Amino acid sequence: MTMLGRAVITSILLAGLFHAEVQADSGLANPLDPVTISEVQVRISDRGAVVFLLAEGKAIPVFVDLTVALSIQGALSGETLSRPLSHDLMHTILAAYGGTVTQTVITLSSGTYSGALTVAFKDNVKVFDSRSSDSIALAIHFKAPIIVGRDLLNSAGRLPEQPRTDSL
Repeated sequence: MTMLGRAVITSILLAGLFHAEVQADSGLANPLDPVTISEVQVRISDRGAVVFLLAEGKAIPVFVDLTVALSIQGALSGETLSRPLSHDLMHTILAAYGGTVTQTVITLSSGTYSGALTVAFKDNVKVFDSRSSDSIALAIHFKAPIIVGRDLLNSAGRLPEQPRTDSL
């Protein structure tokens, strides 16, 4: 197992999970207002790998496969694997041709998260429908904003639990 893999597994196992409790919205903000995610964390839960999108004291859990979790964790930490993963390859190809990811917007519809990935190339800007996990991974690789609607933050956002102090 690589050093990145061990670091990811260790940090994942030591991290706390989140309460299902959601606080009531004060009703002051427009539910359609965009909210920029301030931090992204990767963890392992009893249901698999999960990416937490954090903003305004809440976290939106997005379950992903382990390969995507490793790609996101690598992009967050700046550590590269011995062989590039798909997101690394997409980042390299886009950057080599002068393209960049400018943002992604994560939405929830019928219980499924989706991403709208905005890519700019010279004077051309296109928005691509994608899996939320791929959209998040590419946004992190390009250090682009990840945006959700206030309605999503209020409905799916959870209050973070204090980290566990249990030893392994």
